Amino acid sequence: MKPDHTLDARGLLCPEPVMMLHAAVRKVAPGEVLQVIATDPSTQRDIPKFCQFLGYELVEHREESDEFLYWIRKAED
Repeated sequence: MKPDHTLDARGLLCPEPVMMLHAAVRKVAPGEVLQVIATDPSTQRDIPKFCQFLGYELVEHREESDEFLYWIRKAED
């Protein structure tokens, strides 16, 4: 999936990736997809909960080479 925006949170530990995600989604238009790249395993718990709580769609999540990749679609207004 080709994202509209990418947030690189590699090397950051909880709670920084989610704090950065919270700031980044404000700049994303409704319907656009933001890709998050992280190395902190706690994002596997935190990012899905973040999406559920704020009503964003976690389109895809996978792990590749010790990195956690997320594709998040911002809800339409």
